[in-house]
Formats: sequence, C-alpha cells, structure tokens
Amino acid sequence: MEKLRIEPTDDSPFIILDKENSRFEISGKSLPEDVIEFYLPVLNWLRNYKNDPSEKTEFNFKLIYFNTASSKLILDILLILEEIKENGNEVVVNWHSLKSDEDMQDAGEEYSEMVDLNFKYFTYES
Repeated sequence: MEKLRIEPTDDSPFIILDKENSRFEISGKSLPEDVIEFYLPVLNWLRNYKNDPSEKTEFNFKLIYFNTASSKLILDILLILEEIKENGNEVVVNWHSLKSDEDMQDAGEEYSEMVDLNFKYFTYES
C-alpha cells in the first residue's frame, strides 16, 4: 500500500500514513480553507487501509490547534479506526498535547468518549 504524505502549511497539518513503516500521524495546525477537500485523501487512504490493516495500528495526533470544521473530520478518522478495531485488529490512539494546553487535552478526552478506542495521552513542553 502506497504511503500518503502531506506536507504542512501555515493552515494545514503534516500527515503521514505509512503502513509499511507503521507510521500514522497528524501534527500541527488544522484549519484548511476547504477542510473536506483537504482530508478526502486521508479518509480514502484509511478506507482502503481498513480492508487490509496491520495487526496493530498506533495513530498519533500531535495537533496544536484545529478549527470546528476539522474537528468533524478528525472524528471521521477516529470512526474509521474504530471500524478497524471492530474487525479484530488492535488500534491505539496516542493523543499528544502541550502540557500547558488544557483545551487540547480536553479535546482528546472528549473524542475518547465518542469512540470505542484505546487512547493514550502524552504531554510535552514547548
């Protein structure tokens, strides 16, 4: 399966989806002008991945900011990961946030209540 790599901009996050190297990450700021168009390749890649996933998928969210429109697409990503788990594969969501960013920490906890996935929380200094 070919990896998907999207370089970051001032308004969009870095994304790497790489099954071969078990690297699944979204990091940075997410407030693209057309959020649906931006995330469509990500959702399509994950839908294809869902058909033949790795035994264990560790997905890293290292977001420092996301807008309301992005929050829905993040949930869509988590729902696909939940389907992968429901099909018998292990899925772990690693939610990284700045130690000083309680809003981002709360966002991770809110997402964990919306989906049946194993969340792990990590904080770091800026």
